[in-house]
This record gives sequence, structure tokens and C-alpha cells, in this order.
Amino acid sequence: MQIHELKPKNKPQEKKRVGRGGKKGTYSGKGVKGQKSRAGAKFKPLIRGWIKRYPKLRGYRFNVRSENAIVNIETLEKKFNSGDTISPEILVKAKIISRASGSKIPLVKILSRGELTKQLTIQGCKVSTKAKEKIEKAQGKII
Repeated sequence: MQIHELKPKNKPQEKKRVGRGGKKGTYSGKGVKGQKSRAGAKFKPLIRGWIKRYPKLRGYRFNVRSENAIVNIETLEKKFNSGDTISPEILVKAKIISRASGSKIPLVKILSRGELTKQLTIQGCKVSTKAKEKIEKAQGKII
């Protein structure tokens, strides 16, 4: 006996085609009534019900929130010496602000609470108008 002479012992079983006459009886093996006994019965996927319960949200929804880390002038007065340069990287190293979402250095905005007497150079930060006046009054620079 060789490989090309081999044949299966049993022939493959044909799919039962229910509900097409023959000897299956009145309900054709499907039971009595109900969705499962109907022709073309398809069940709804579960997730459809969940989707239908949510409201339709129209328009552009890609919303990236870029919140600024807020630093007041009074903290700069306490933590830095006259003539120092302040940037977001330096503020992270000094542990005044923390990194945004683990690794990114956040945008920094300097606000005007407190008084400033030291001459500071501010680099790469947003500055409010009142804070800008106070920094320039103390002979500081904003780059």
C-alpha cells in the first residue's frame, strides 16, 4: 500500500439542512415558536445595545488638554538667587513642578502672586502681564 492509495474510512458528514421537507416533522427539529425557530434568526450582538445607549456626539472630539504648570513669583523669590536663569527644565530639577504624564516637561506659566526683588532671567515660560511688570521692575529679563 502506498500513500496515494489511502482513502478515509468514513465519508465526511454533511451539514443537516433543517426545515426543508422530508422526515423531520412539523417543526423540523427547531422546537416550537420563538426567535430560534424562525427562518433567518439572527441574534443581536450584545455590544449594539451599549452603543445605542450612548448619546451621539457630533463634531471634532480629539481634545488634547495641555494644562500649564503654574508657578508664582513668590516661589521664584524663595528658591532662586539673583542672576539665575529660570526655564521649565530647571524648575523640574528644583522639584518646583513635576513632569507631565511621566516624561514630558510641561508648559509653565508664571503668575504674579507675591513680590520679586531678585534679578531673574526667565526662558521658555509663559508670563502673565502683571508678572511681566514685576519682573521688569526688578531688572529681570524675559526671553
